[in-house]
Amino acid sequence: MAFKVIMPQLGLTMTEGTIIQWFKAEGDPVRQGEQLYEFETDKAVMQVEAQADGVLGKVLVGEGVAVSIGGTVAWIVAPGEEIPEEIAEEVSCPKAPVPVVMAPPAEAEGRGERVRASPVARRLAEEAELDLATVQGTGPGGRITKEDVEQALAQMKGPPPPAAVAVGVPLTGLRAVIARRMAESAHTTAAVTLTTEVDAGELVALRETLRAEIEGVSYNDLFILIVARALRAFPFMNARLQGEAIEQLTEVHVGLTVEAERGLVVPVIRHADRKSLRQIAQERRELVEQARVGQATPDDLTGSTFTLTNLGMYGVDAFTPLINLPETAVLGVGRIAERPVVRQGQMVARPTLWLSLTFDHRLVDGAPAARFLQHIGRLVEQPYLCLL
Repeated sequence: MAFKVIMPQLGLTMTEGTIIQWFKAEGDPVRQGEQLYEFETDKAVMQVEAQADGVLGKVLVGEGVAVSIGGTVAWIVAPGEEIPEEIAEEVSCPKAPVPVVMAPPAEAEGRGERVRASPVARRLAEEAELDLATVQGTGPGGRITKEDVEQALAQMKGPPPPAAVAVGVPLTGLRAVIARRMAESAHTTAAVTLTTEVDAGELVALRETLRAEIEGVSYNDLFILIVARALRAFPFMNARLQGEAIEQLTEVHVGLTVEAERGLVVPVIRHADRKSLRQIAQERRELVEQARVGQATPDDLTGSTFTLTNLGMYGVDAFTPLINLPETAVLGVGRIAERPVVRQGQMVARPTLWLSLTFDHRLVDGAPAARFLQHIGRLVEQPYLCLL
């Protein structure tokens, strides 16, 4: 009995998935529970297990092709079973080559044997006329990586190539989503950025004290707590534009931008204003870890009402963050550094940091936004107020 393999729905916001890699080829035996294929949404990368034993009879959706949830991507049949007529009718579904350079390895052919290699490795090998069957793969399952091909080429005798090989990176998958959303934010909002320098001495001291009590507590955890408390005090900043109306949200969900393997993602701490610093720290660690390895679910990465982005660890003092639509504003945090300040007429060195608030002037005027930023600055300078 033929078994239909479909694109599952993982998360309420998911509408389609793009096949990244098939772990089985047509004709390969399949056992229930084995990893069958991998796909990505605009938020996460997920692997799908086979739901039946048999043989992968027909792959209908090739690597790099997007399909709506519930769409048929393949069929599993019994050994020796004829392909049903409905499968034959769908065979004409085109299979696109893998367009995403960063995608996991795909199948390639070499000397009559199946060679597993990443798309970029295969492309480099073709351009250099290198037989992939002669290359030893060091990736998962013996897959050949870009580095393996480069090492093999470096070991080949003869003069170096006349010019470096340029590899184009298609603007697809999560990168395309990020590009579209950033352009939309820049062109559809009336964005204004306010900056202020605040004394971070008490914040630094508090974190040092709490490190002995809360495992892995970070400055981001403190800023999430500070932002959540500030949004509760200034609810007009916890809003979004819905059609022709400004909708003030009753729940505070703080998103934190994170650099992951696939690009920029925003894990969300839900109901951050109701949680203790310990709860925020634990939840933030788990969400960030999952997001960085591509294991976060779409629901983990959506639904924020305000976003926090911190570039301090990269030595950035101040910057202009882009609003994460449909939110009203985003807060950028710079590095904490010793800087000269005047205290009681004397020049002293104090740890300070710059805060950058970008807000949509369509929803909020400058003075109220400035008061919100001022309140955040006060909480940074007196962070113990958040613990009351």
